[in-house]
Amino acid sequence: MVQPTKRVLVVDDSAFMRGLVAEIVEFRDDFCVVGTASDGVEALEQVRLLQPDIVTLDIAMPRMDGLAALERIMSDSPRPVIVVSAAESADFNKSAVKALELGAVEFVRKPSGPVSVDLVDIREQLIRALDTASMVRFGPRVPQLKTAPRVSHEFAPPKPRRAARVVVIAASTGGPRALAAVASRLPADLDAAVVILQHMPAAFVPTLAERLQQICMLPVAVAHDRDQLLAGYVYVAPGEGQTSLRNVRQGVVLQVESDDPLCAVRPSADPLFRSAAEVFGRRAVGVVLSGMGHDGAEGLRVIRGAGGGAIVQDRATSIIYGMPAAALATAGADRIAAADEIADAISALVSRPRRVA
Repeated sequence: MVQPTKRVLVVDDSAFMRGLVAEIVEFRDDFCVVGTASDGVEALEQVRLLQPDIVTLDIAMPRMDGLAALERIMSDSPRPVIVVSAAESADFNKSAVKALELGAVEFVRKPSGPVSVDLVDIREQLIRALDTASMVRFGPRVPQLKTAPRVSHEFAPPKPRRAARVVVIAASTGGPRALAAVASRLPADLDAAVVILQHMPAAFVPTLAERLQQICMLPVAVAHDRDQLLAGYVYVAPGEGQTSLRNVRQGVVLQVESDDPLCAVRPSADPLFRSAAEVFGRRAVGVVLSGMGHDGAEGLRVIRGAGGGAIVQDRATSIIYGMPAAALATAGADRIAAADEIADAISALVSRPRRVA
């Protein structure tokens, strides 16, 4: 069966970059460029007029920048958006993470040196991003996953104490958007440690942790090897190596190792989930959010087999339903929840952990 050609709108304030991106898009027979725009205002007009299947979007533009345009697109006429932006800016990582949180499917770096040198790399990145975007299925309206307002940016971190329970969360494409909805609703008195594993470039992970700290009432930090797992703290797995949990004399610690990727990704959720089941048993809760592939599915099955709880994001609020669907098929779930309902589901399972029959 021949797949229909995906119609792409190219948005960039540089005529040269519009031409380059358009050339790369049309290199593939299954994509075609239906229009271009030079700023965010024109982009919104072209989205309404042309109804493209996919939008490539620059960040730094006159009149309306890419982040503002992205927020409007996702609110008014949601569709897959690929952000294509320069890496020279000091705010590049913040812009990237913010774009992913707003709902962008992928983030592609513009050439930073001679275009002839970087052309192969950007071509490969953009083609992969287009393939990913072509798998996204937005409905007529995407539920707006607004973060819950944080009472105050000034708060006292919980008194350090060993974690008796753990929540492990796996996310990939579409994950930053769901994570913002989850983290902003986690209660300040959550009686568990939380370990988040998001598939993204390693350089973005510290920025993701900083962003989550801005909206979460629990302390958030990037995990390091041998960090002690403390109740009421959130740890974000680093982008290099594999992260897991293990018992030592002083309690449970995080273990970060430079192993080969599993499930074609690094870090992989399955080793983390399996270790959570081994160390915490029925006192573990696994959560699988939006993403492509099946990472976390087998690990969630192990958690449930050990008597722990399982939560899977629902189809309606997942940008890509691959990981949640695979987890549900492999492991089942105690809760299937919208992104902005998952924190409540976590609290319920932490306070009432499943018991082995």
